Amino acid sequence: MNTKKVYWEDLGVKLQMSIFAPENSVDEMHVMLHVEPRGEEFGGQIARVYAAEERMMELDELRGASAVLKRYFLSDATNQRPLMKEEPDCAYSFIQQPPLDGSKVGVWIYLQRGTKVENVNGMVVSSHNGYKHLWKMGMHEHKGDSAWQTESLLIDYEEALQQHGATLAQNCIRTWFFVRDVDTQYGGMVRARRENFEEQGLTSQTHFIASTGIGGLPADTRALIQLGTYALTGFKPEQQRYLYAPTHLNPTYEYGVTFERGTCMEYGDRAHVFISGTASINNKGEVVHVGDIVKQTERMWENVETLLKEADTTFDDVMQIIVYLRDLADYDVVSRKFAERFPDIPYIITLAPVCRPTWLIEMECMAVQQRSNPAYENF
Repeated sequence: MNTKKVYWEDLGVKLQMSIFAPENSVDEMHVMLHVEPRGEEFGGQIARVYAAEERMMELDELRGASAVLKRYFLSDATNQRPLMKEEPDCAYSFIQQPPLDGSKVGVWIYLQRGTKVENVNGMVVSSHNGYKHLWKMGMHEHKGDSAWQTESLLIDYEEALQQHGATLAQNCIRTWFFVRDVDTQYGGMVRARRENFEEQGLTSQTHFIASTGIGGLPADTRALIQLGTYALTGFKPEQQRYLYAPTHLNPTYEYGVTFERGTCMEYGDRAHVFISGTASINNKGEVVHVGDIVKQTERMWENVETLLKEADTTFDDVMQIIVYLRDLADYDVVSRKFAERFPDIPYIITLAPVCRPTWLIEMECMAVQQRSNPAYENF
């Protein structure tokens, strides 16, 4: 994996990029774009971001690539979303999780080169070598409580998967649940997800799905839950395995939630590792270092590192990181620590309360490592 940084002074935009480009195979790139505030209102900032998105496609590393996913982190989603353009050719979404660098917008973009990317009935499908990668983002409802909305979204998603010959239990690899007022609405989401999963045969005796459940405000003020998903078809069951790190983390079902700590997907030429939202927790399910942002950050890193090791990967293979902070006053110290430890990995730090009030910080990440698995098709 290689990394690159670009700063366009005229635009006031910084690009962080990671590139996985094995010989004679599909290339994958993750980009984070950060815009300088420059005293501008949102319209000016998003215009500079869009200009940077166009300019970055002229870079050698991205020429000929297609965007598969874009997630915009906004400071005021309700008022900013109407000023943004539609992007039907990729799985795009908007969530109010303000970037803590002082700007009104940041964006994470995932790109591929060498695959066919198309929108099929609202699902973005990336196809290659018999695999179909199914991305669907920004799903939300506007009626009912958080439990009702969660159940409704999962049912709609399951119906969408059926159109591609897929099911939630067999094919969904990763989910994101963004919860409005997470301190009061998270419980309803957890309950509805657990009940839905049980109906689909997803239990502590089978498996769950890698996931992040985090505070975030959808642009629609009536929406309490926003759902993002990634699923895959065309793989053998033995290509997928789940990560537990039992020395550091406990099974999630022990405290009533239903997600996997991480998932590793093996291909002929690489492995993908999806690390769920991970915080400062021990293998008894207890919050560690209550009230100490520095120690919570370090324990969080230790937990993630242990999960990565179980997948035979390290932080050197991580291509992107999203960091969620409960208290914006912790930004300076956390930003310094991440810049020191991960100077090259694309990351963004946002304001987003974690699902337990005593958790000050959470992170998620994706990693890719070159492999040789002749029993499987290449990515």
